[in-house]
Amino acid sequence: MDFNRSISRLKGFTLVELVTTIILIGIVSVVVLPRFFSSSSFSAYTLRNEFISELRQAQLRALNNTDRCYEVNVTATGYQLRHYSARVGNSCATLVRTEAVQNYSGGASISLIASASQSFNITFDSLGRMLSPSCTGACFNINADDILKVAVESEGYIYAL
Repeated sequence: MDFNRSISRLKGFTLVELVTTIILIGIVSVVVLPRFFSSSSFSAYTLRNEFISELRQAQLRALNNTDRCYEVNVTATGYQLRHYSARVGNSCATLVRTEAVQNYSGGASISLIASASQSFNITFDSLGRMLSPSCTGACFNINADDILKVAVESEGYIYAL
């Protein structure tokens, strides 16, 4: 008899287990799920990482091909890497090839911190240092749902702030 009575007690959840489960589901739904379904800061971080990659690619090409000029052209709608045949002073000579334009999405943009301009060209010298625009430290704002910064040191190191 006692055996049957103890089995019937094990068929359900206690009130403490139910309340704990409901609280955990509530925390997950408030904290974790919005991060999966919104692109709020994700778009800013993605754009920043892609832009840093493009800058580093232009920088590496300038380091490896000292007789050519590489430029990242930034506009209000996107950015693209351009290849030039030679460098004349601090500017690039004849345009040889352009890479595909990387368009912004969701109202994002990139701007210079010094002038808030959204249209500019970024060039590197043969040592990997940024020639133009002339800035050190935080140089670019990545404007999306968050505002993130990209910095370039005088020696050429490009990184996220």
